[in-house]
Amino acid sequence: MNKLWLEEWPWDTVVTINAGLCKEKRALHKPTSEGYEPARKLWEESRSIKLSLRQTLEICRHCHKLSPFCFYNGNTFAAIGRIIILGVLDKMPPVKAHAFRSVVGHYIAGTAGQKELDQTLAELD
Repeated sequence: MNKLWLEEWPWDTVVTINAGLCKEKRALHKPTSEGYEPARKLWEESRSIKLSLRQTLEICRHCHKLSPFCFYNGNTFAAIGRIIILGVLDKMPPVKAHAFRSVVGHYIAGTAGQKELDQTLAELD
């Protein structure tokens, strides 16, 4: 199912989420010199493209790895990924939805691999 998963997520919103996480943890909210612009560009270009859910999660993971912010990159993009899939979760039993949400967050943060994501996405078919 290809759709505009990121359409309603402008980069300013990503920045705001990261700023909120940093404020909550009393950490420096600041863009990085190397990762910020490539992540912003990828994100903004992806907003107008119909993508599969997998491609969308890959973009979240890739932006996390680019480290556009000094702190909480994984938390920022994992939070967005978990919100993006809310419509998918609504159609699942609670236990399955919890597991799916967990795998998505861990995949974006880099603590779960492609195998886990593939198994989880296969359950949607």
